[in-house]
This record gives sequence, C-alpha cells and structure tokens, in this order.
Amino acid sequence: MKHFHPDTFQNCTLGLLLGRTALLKDRIIDSHMEPYGITAAQFKVLIIMAQFAVDTPADLCRHLSLDSGSMTRMLDRLEQKNLLLRQRSEADRRQVQLVLTADGQALADLLPQIGADAMNELAAAITPQELQSLEQILKKILLAAGDPITVQRLGDK
Repeated sequence: MKHFHPDTFQNCTLGLLLGRTALLKDRIIDSHMEPYGITAAQFKVLIIMAQFAVDTPADLCRHLSLDSGSMTRMLDRLEQKNLLLRQRSEADRRQVQLVLTADGQALADLLPQIGADAMNELAAAITPQELQSLEQILKKILLAAGDPITVQRLGDK
C-alpha cells in the first residue's frame, strides 16, 4: 500500500519522528546509565548479551546493525571497563566468544530495571493502549520488511 507521494512528500514526517524518537530513547538511556559510566550503545550490547545469550561479536553486529570495526571499538571499551572478556571458542579457535565478567554480570542484573525506568520515561506521554498499538505497528513494519532480528525474536508472538 502506498501512503506517500512525491508531490506531498515534503509533508512526510514519519522518518523524522522515528529518528528523533530513537535519539530521545538513547538520550534517556544515557542519563540512566551515567552513574554506571556506560553509554546507551554499551547498554544495548550488555543487555543483548544478558537477555538473549548473544555471545559473539558477529551476532551483536547483526542485532545492533553495526559494522565489525564499530563493534570492535565498543567491545574494547567494555573490556577496558572490566565488563566483558573475549575468549577463543573451545569448539572453533577462529571464533571469539564474549563473556560477561563478574562486574559485567552484576551490572547486567540491574539493566532490566534501568531499561524499564528509561522506557517508562520515554512512553510517559501515551496510554497503555497507545503503547501496545505503537509496538504492534512497529513490529508489523519490521516483519513485513523481513527484519531478521524481529522475525527471529518476535515473529511468532
């Protein structure tokens, strides 16, 4: 279904609104993570590792749509903060596996509460029904586009 037309595209704000909302989300997460010395981007790496048992740089790149160079720099910073370790895989020495350190696991245990607080702040202006509709609409868009992470994680929910 076509919703947009070149003649009226100057009035299209969908991309702007999605982008600005994503930036706002990251600013809110940044503010909640500041006491821990972690950025929103680092929060995402840690929570994906903890909640989805993602343990390779390649899988993290797929989840976060990052290139391997950006991911390497991110993992370097998290390793410097003593939150994770990179280890060679026992099954395939060419593979690197990521493991949360004791400090990383302790922080990861706090992330669901911190994330919930941040998302409550983000969604404070809308009703529970509006939030449910928004999530359903975004899921529908991503599933229709064949987004692999959405299909893998939410496709049958």
